[in-house]
Amino acid sequence: MTSIVPPSRPQRPRDWAQQHLVANGVSASLALLGVRGYYRDSLGVPGKNDRGIYDDAIMLLSPNAYVTFNANTDPSIARPNVATLLPGVWSYRKGRHKVSDPNGYPAFIQAAPVTVARDDDNDPDTDPQIDTGWFGINIHRGGLTTTSSLGCQTIFPAQWDAFRALVYAEMDRAGAKAIPYALVEAAGGASVTPPGACSTAKS
Repeated sequence: MTSIVPPSRPQRPRDWAQQHLVANGVSASLALLGVRGYYRDSLGVPGKNDRGIYDDAIMLLSPNAYVTFNANTDPSIARPNVATLLPGVWSYRKGRHKVSDPNGYPAFIQAAPVTVARDDDNDPDTDPQIDTGWFGINIHRGGLTTTSSLGCQTIFPAQWDAFRALVYAEMDRAGAKAIPYALVEAAGGASVTPPGACSTAKS
């Protein structure tokens, strides 16, 4: 069985991540950076942004920490109306994933509207529908054999508890009710460096 998670965590240094936050207008000292397609050419089909695998990255930056996590920023499967969060800067706060479910658990929920692209009938020649609103695009724990996403951002389960605890702790330390989440596109973790900036490490 092909692994759905890379053998290591994202290796880009803090200054690389910080450059992308700044390039996207994020000046907060506490923030999350999501990199869609971080492992695009080294996990799954080369040259393709796959679904159903942890080929993306989410990085926490704070005055006290810089930690990277294997993540998924796409829906697990293609199907009509499923949502993909568009690149941009979004706001998240503490909350429960599946709040109406007795098995719901502490995670991160929208603190403001987000913009998504919705799958149509899987016709590649049809432009996706763009929607902005409150759609429950959470950041939560993924699965071991699936990324467990209908549009949410998910963290590989072995890393979830550390991710949730660390981000909660850093939000508490900063007195932050919400945290900015900047989502950017990459190609194999090597092509989101802003013009004029240099990268000092390989993925």
